[in-house]
Amino acid sequence: MVSAVSRFEAAESVQALAYFEALLAYETDCWDVHHAITNGRKDFILLDVRGEALFLEGHIESAISLPHSRINEQALQEFDPDILFVVYCAGPHCNATEKAAIRLAKLKRPVKKMIGGICGWLDEGFSLVGDKSRS
Repeated sequence: MVSAVSRFEAAESVQALAYFEALLAYETDCWDVHHAITNGRKDFILLDVRGEALFLEGHIESAISLPHSRINEQALQEFDPDILFVVYCAGPHCNATEKAAIRLAKLKRPVKKMIGGICGWLDEGFSLVGDKSRS
């Protein structure tokens, strides 16, 4: 009897290695972002690509609000062209990170998605900063 898990054969190790290494070129996670921020190793710009109202309600400390629809060359002028951008949105049910990453990539800017977004951040037990009176 074959389960739904093993119904399709797993990729060969060489293929799996290539896939998972490539995936890390596109994504990072909440834990790694938090570790970098709290240990003085933040070598990226953390962009909250949700709307400004949601940013004000709560966001990751040190994040910059830049809604995905406003990402353009002018909005990025102040940043070194080689700096890595890490984008996040509400969570797995939101595709604002993909929209932001597409815009950044078209502008030839290095970009990674923080998987999990705000939902993942809170699931890890990390806190947000913002205007608590708006909650």
